[in-house]
Amino acid sequence: MKLYRPVGLKELELILTENAYPPRLDWQPIFYPVLNFEYAEQIATQWNLDDEFSGYAGFVTEFEIDDSYVSQFEVQNVGGFLHNELWIPAEELATFNTHIQGFIQLSGAFYGEKYIGKIEHTKSFTDLNSQEQFTFIENWIAQGKDLAILIENDSIAIQINFTRWQNNASNPSILKQIQETWQQLLPERLLGNEN
Repeated sequence: MKLYRPVGLKELELILTENAYPPRLDWQPIFYPVLNFEYAEQIATQWNLDDEFSGYAGFVTEFEIDDSYVSQFEVQNVGGFLHNELWIPAEELATFNTHIQGFIQLSGAFYGEKYIGKIEHTKSFTDLNSQEQFTFIENWIAQGKDLAILIENDSIAIQINFTRWQNNASNPSILKQIQETWQQLLPERLLGNEN
């Protein structure tokens, strides 16, 4: 079964680092993946873009999970016909993660006006906002350095901010080089809004 989960910036960094959903916070008794992209996008765009805790960004993750395992959780409808989700008790999340098949994908990225794009899990982009990261990449390529090394070292930052760079009409030649190199190195991982 394919499921979706809307998340904010910090949670996404943890997810991409571990290929697992992080433990719930004390005040979060359930983990609720949703059953369709549209509902996840609605949450990501309507709740997260103005939320400081979410980093002023909303992201949609998607993943496949073992049908026989996930069938134990009843579908919950929490509104209109799109608003279907599963309620996974927080204490069950670690087990839930072990039943995810393949990689958790980033299939949607949406940025609010206050989004900065600084990433904690980085080797090259420390304290750089998303635009400064793109400038760093441009300079890296202009200096004849191997883009593959940069992508290997900072795939999380690049994956998180790539759609932002596309939206800002950043240098199309550089974007194309990033996409091509990404496909060679990480063909199993989505880059940008490819849903």
